[in-house]
Amino acid sequence: QVHLEESGGGSVQAGGSLRLSCTASGRTFNGNTMAWFRQGTGPEREFVAGISYYTVYADSVKGRFTISRDNAKDAVYLQMNSLKPEDTDVYYCALSPRTEIPTSRPNYYYWGTGTQVTVSS
Repeated sequence: QVHLEESGGGSVQAGGSLRLSCTASGRTFNGNTMAWFRQGTGPEREFVAGISYYTVYADSVKGRFTISRDNAKDAVYLQMNSLKPEDTDVYYCALSPRTEIPTSRPNYYYWGTGTQVTVSS
């Protein structure tokens, strides 16, 4: 069983930065995809960024967010810069067994419980 735990959420003013962290326990995930989603306003969680041997970003965060991973620590990070009020949401870490990065929720088998990010104008 895999356990994912997020940290690093908080409140910041528009234009500020936050760094989210996610640590995995229970197994290593060197060959898998790790991703960040956010709850969004629709019926499905919104893909934000993913990383395996390459990275993928949602158009809404390209150039502002950077995803990275440290396999030795079983950790994945999301550096969020130039934050906007519309980035306010609950952010979730997720793990997929696939090497090619999927952007839809059903492809991710393990999830953290989420961390709140609030950006004020």
